[in-house]
Amino acid sequence: MRDAVAIRGVVDADFAQWLPLWDGYNRFYGRSGATALPVAITRTTWSRFLDDAEPVHALVAESQGTLLGLAHYLFHRSTTRIEPTCYLQDLYVDDGARGLGIGASLIATAHARAQENGAARLYWQTHETNTVARALYDKLAQRTGFIVYAQGI
Repeated sequence: MRDAVAIRGVVDADFAQWLPLWDGYNRFYGRSGATALPVAITRTTWSRFLDDAEPVHALVAESQGTLLGLAHYLFHRSTTRIEPTCYLQDLYVDDGARGLGIGASLIATAHARAQENGAARLYWQTHETNTVARALYDKLAQRTGFIVYAQGI
């Protein structure tokens, strides 16, 4: 029997366990070593999660005092809706905890938080090569067909 997993918002005391998950997420997307995010970005991101005035939020999956996954989401305005929109920016589950439904639970909780805050939509993106995540996402949401472009500034 697997242990119960709780999905909850982060608290300041979670930082030491959140950081390795954050680093794992960033490593997956090629941000490690010479290309790692600056420490200032990580510290600022963390402080935003704890600031009620910020639109950026963090969830963690916890079992028996150990953090197993994270989800970061933010609210923003849209030109096509009156209600806020919720963007699930980051989702990561520790390698050893994959396949247990934690990713789906994190998404479901982000969806519930979006609904509670009056959002009309929850959306996210992933890299086209992330086939494992895409298999989950295809079960949970509609693929919109949009292609993302970006320019550095």
